[in-house]
Amino acid sequence: MSTGGAAPEPPPQPVPLWNIANILTVTRLVMVPLFVVFMFLEHPGWRFAAFAVFVVAAITDRVDGELARRHNLVTDFGKIADPIADKALTGAALVVLSLLGELWWWVTIAILVREWGVTALRFAVIRHGVIPASRGGKLKTVLQVVAISVYLFPLPEPLTIVAHVVMAAALAVTLWTGGDYVVQALRLRRRDTTSGPAA
Repeated sequence: MSTGGAAPEPPPQPVPLWNIANILTVTRLVMVPLFVVFMFLEHPGWRFAAFAVFVVAAITDRVDGELARRHNLVTDFGKIADPIADKALTGAALVVLSLLGELWWWVTIAILVREWGVTALRFAVIRHGVIPASRGGKLKTVLQVVAISVYLFPLPEPLTIVAHVVMAAALAVTLWTGGDYVVQALRLRRRDTTSGPAA
């Protein structure tokens, strides 16, 4: 006898840990030491190889995020590993460029302090709420990747000014968005504190 009710929906299937998005994230992590090794090899051809590795790794950052959202492949592992892979890639590139004397150390330190500081800030206020990625934060990422790519590509001396200009823009947006995230964190904490426990 039919009850007349709709058939119950099947429970959602768990997202497999080793999906294509997470595999791309892990691949990006593996590419970081490969990039570093290529940067320290003296033959000029290895510099092009390092440039290619960096660009491919940066592209996977965009691709794995799109795949995870479009095909519902978001996992807790991906949420943690993806930003770590991003910061490992850009951080390694900045440090290597400074070690080679091609980028001022104060620029590298300023960017790294901001990047890891915002990550720590997100964890510090997570019980009050989540600080979402802003448009400025996304622009910051694009500018950093473009600036680093220009530094990595062996340009003739007169064109190196292009790398400095793009990096200056990336640094400005990086610091500005860092300040904006601090303001958001303070607002989250103040709102949660003033609202108090429910009666």
